[in-house]
Amino acid sequence: MQSRLDKLNQEIISCRKCSRLVAWREEVARVKRKAYKDQEYWGKPIPGFGDPQARVLVVGLAPGARGSNRTGRAFTGDASGGFLYPALHRAGFANQPSAVSRRDGLVLNDVYIVATARCAPPANKPTPGELHNCRPYLEREIPILKPKVIVCLGRVAFESILRIYSHSLTPALSQNGRRNSRWKFGHGASYQLESREWILCSYHPSQQNTLTGKLTVKMFDDIWVKTKELLQHE
Repeated sequence: MQSRLDKLNQEIISCRKCSRLVAWREEVARVKRKAYKDQEYWGKPIPGFGDPQARVLVVGLAPGARGSNRTGRAFTGDASGGFLYPALHRAGFANQPSAVSRRDGLVLNDVYIVATARCAPPANKPTPGELHNCRPYLEREIPILKPKVIVCLGRVAFESILRIYSHSLTPALSQNGRRNSRWKFGHGASYQLESREWILCSYHPSQQNTLTGKLTVKMFDDIWVKTKELLQHE
């Protein structure tokens, strides 16, 4: 399993499918912010990170331009990670609450983290075409990992997972591909697929959500408590 993930991650790191994203991620890495001027930026797609034996797959949106695009690891070096990893640590899924670099000693237990878009997009908004180009990576990661619970951080991640699992959503999907109204994104909402995996929704831990109170520490902690509960339904 590890070798298959390693091989896939090398493919991800080498990807240059989306010219807009390639140009942006490399420009950000070249024109460094003053606070990071002495650091070497990653400037490439961000591979998956975590426990290769994980039963929990966490799906985010996209790398931050000055966070993951700088450090080379998911949710590392930015405010979103500063909210996510302490929560994972409190829940017992991480050995430490901080994430500042690929060499900081962070180890995840039973959790593997990926993104719907692997490159940092301008304004943090990947286009539908860019999401489509990235989806095959996620489609390949899922059968390697065989997760029991998929935590979707945000609506975009939720929609992407539903597209991948559309074959398992019948009768939740109608014949014309439109989703049944009961499959809606909402914080804390959970759905079980016919293939037995659980999908659990959470607001994304972006500052837009955390600084406005849309996502509180308790709300986020509750997600990981529920994740553990769903693992007991295997």
